[in-house]
Amino acid sequence: MKYVDEFRDGALAQNLAASIAAEADADRSYSFMEFCGGHTHAISRYGVADLLPANVRMIHGPGCPVCVLPIGRVDMAIELALAHGVILCTYADTVRIPASDNLSLLKAKARGADIRMIYSAADALALAQQQPDKQVVFFAIGFETTTPPTAVVIKQAQALGLKNFSVLCCHVLTPSAIANILESPEVRQYGTVPLDGFIGPAHVSTVIGSRPYEFFAEEYRKPVVIAGFEPLDVMQAILMLVRQVNQGRCEVENEFSRAVNRDGNLKAQNLVAEVFELRREFEWRGLGLVPYSALRIRDGFAEFDAEKRFPLGYRTVADNKACECGAILRGVKRPWDCKLFGTVCTPETPMGSCMVSSEGACAAHYTYGRFKDIAVVSA
Repeated sequence: MKYVDEFRDGALAQNLAASIAAEADADRSYSFMEFCGGHTHAISRYGVADLLPANVRMIHGPGCPVCVLPIGRVDMAIELALAHGVILCTYADTVRIPASDNLSLLKAKARGADIRMIYSAADALALAQQQPDKQVVFFAIGFETTTPPTAVVIKQAQALGLKNFSVLCCHVLTPSAIANILESPEVRQYGTVPLDGFIGPAHVSTVIGSRPYEFFAEEYRKPVVIAGFEPLDVMQAILMLVRQVNQGRCEVENEFSRAVNRDGNLKAQNLVAEVFELRREFEWRGLGLVPYSALRIRDGFAEFDAEKRFPLGYRTVADNKACECGAILRGVKRPWDCKLFGTVCTPETPMGSCMVSSEGACAAHYTYGRFKDIAVVSA
């Protein structure tokens, strides 16, 4: 790729839209899930859905790390900062996630908790070196993309012999979430969420490669096309999915070949395997307990595991009863199906996780004006 503009060309977008309309069978419908929040963001920002024929529908998936983080995990981070007096380091998009007792990390900070917003895991490690008399905890979240940097800082902390650095590990795995969706009653039993294929995540796939998605094509007969985050990437992926459905194929195709290959980044995979191991189960917001869907720190690095260093306990906390984030993350509902959307719940006053992160479906729809289509869609 030489220029980003190459993947945002309006004339090419119109040509792709015409190709999708020409190849989509008017006698059937197509339902594709874009798993990753980055794709949801691109679809809303560039109006991709407006260029698709009426029988091609995009369904938002749970691919936003902030959105799928359960309230109980945020509560643990708040407890570390308020009750144990640590310096809690976190990415900025986690600080406004609503938690229990009308709290959030931002509100905990207002109460005196030492919570620092950082740009990278390395910033947390550097802070621990600068503040040897304080316990520093890195609140590590994200999919496979952000896991290798966390592994790096844990290994560095061990090499440096740091006694005041640890990690609250909340890293989760993409393939497990896709499997959970395909096994869900809404998809498998009731068919209320029709899925004809997936747009596979971009950044995640640079790490894990395209190989892990082959299982879904072979076992569930669902085509997967890995796509970049630019609008033309997404539209090309939709065209490739339409062609697979029309031809009765269920394969893994790679539109994002400029960055993704079949095997992925083996060095990063080996690093993650050295530092982390699978959890038996982990709670996802909207998906519930998903087996073998997250990582924990191996015993060889246990001294850097905040869950072992501090007396922490996890408890499941139900979402706000009026919030539809859980159903939106599963693809069962759309943002405008939530009665809070665009009224009491906005990016300035988020009631649920899908409105907190810029990659959340609700935030993307609201920010780029898609909420204005509610009356039209509902009519």
